[in-house]
Amino acid sequence: MTACRGVFATQNVGASSSSFFQAPQVQSLRSARMASRPAVRGLRQVTKAEGKLSVSDLKKEDLEGKTVLVRADLNVPLDKEQNITDDTRIRAAIPTLKLLIENGAKIQLCSHLGRPKDGPEDKFRLGVVVPRLSELLGVTVKSVDDCVGDKVAEETDKLENGQVLVLENVRFYKEETKNDTVFAKNLAAKADLFVNDAFGTAHRAHASTEGVTRYLRPSVAGLLLQKELDYLDGAVSNPKRPFVAIVGGSKVSSKIDVIKTLLEKADKVIIVGGMVFTFDKSAGKGVGSSLVEEDKVDLAKSLVDEFGDKIMLPTDVVVASKFAEDAETKTVKSGDVPDGWMGLDIGPDSVKLIQDTLADAQTVLWNGPAGVFEMEAFSKGTFAIAKTLAEITEKGAITIVGGGDSVAAVEQAGLGDKISHISTGGGASLELIEGKTLPGVAALENQPVHA
Repeated sequence: MTACRGVFATQNVGASSSSFFQAPQVQSLRSARMASRPAVRGLRQVTKAEGKLSVSDLKKEDLEGKTVLVRADLNVPLDKEQNITDDTRIRAAIPTLKLLIENGAKIQLCSHLGRPKDGPEDKFRLGVVVPRLSELLGVTVKSVDDCVGDKVAEETDKLENGQVLVLENVRFYKEETKNDTVFAKNLAAKADLFVNDAFGTAHRAHASTEGVTRYLRPSVAGLLLQKELDYLDGAVSNPKRPFVAIVGGSKVSSKIDVIKTLLEKADKVIIVGGMVFTFDKSAGKGVGSSLVEEDKVDLAKSLVDEFGDKIMLPTDVVVASKFAEDAETKTVKSGDVPDGWMGLDIGPDSVKLIQDTLADAQTVLWNGPAGVFEMEAFSKGTFAIAKTLAEITEKGAITIVGGGDSVAAVEQAGLGDKISHISTGGGASLELIEGKTLPGVAALENQPVHA
């Protein structure tokens, strides 16, 4: 997980717990976002992201000796031997857990892992994350083979201040995704307060994200969740300008709401990836055998007609004779894709155009790769964007990368620590950018408003 650039701010939870994901850049975003919105009196208003109470707002006396139910996103990828292949999500949970440990809380840590179909499955047991959690936290993390019931109660009662107990996969119960009230109440039974640090599931009204908030007060945002809100909502609502968005991926249909929102908010929206060819076809250009969503051609044309020069499309593309690493390739001008060939990456002229556009950008949001970067022959455009973002971040721009493929590309390029913020939430990131209410966020306490 990438930390914010800049100096970490000291929070109310004590001098020993000062590593909070909130750099000066983020603080300015948050302040501007808050100032632009009307005050909301009282707590637990159904809002999107504004003014949510964070665990960093709590004091030591609010946490010491208290049992805290923490919802994290420990849904890590595993190989066939149950080895963790990417521990990013575990590392992302560490700052909140360390804060709670340092302030003497007793922690129940819950999450889902994979998609179990009908009850417990050994390949989805959360015990697999315990050794890595123990290593990163520097403490012995305990676990229990259930998330509700007598076993959980017994093990929770044994916890001492600063200890962590990992509960079993909440999705072993179908009641979790159904947001069953009885299950939510049982999940919350031994806790005094709730911390939601699972941004990746915040767009789901599940028992462990939304349901438990009915039974635990306060229910607050974790450091990771708050960081996501500050960057994503703050940057889109009140960006430092020029604000440039880069939207990639294969299909217009999966990104249409994001594209529309960004066209209204950003100074320039750069379209890359497979969806380019739907736009090209809408302009009557030759696309060969490239991916085209025929039912979205008219929509693409209407967007270009409405927003004109605000939309930037590639001027050249790398085309292939087949969808394979060993395919014959060549670079052609956009609209000149030969019959039987398909576009799989942006070309060098397009890369230069994007670099020139980003040169003076102050806020950049990137979601979706520029090509099939998993194949080396079609990775140059995506990695060039990643490198350019790293360079402008160093010069002071705020750069935000969201979406699994673009995040993977940045990490693969070894540039994760050179980006202002890498989002941990795919669907949640998109819905927040679109302006939708995230149930797992809306259910949290609002900041008290003082007259």
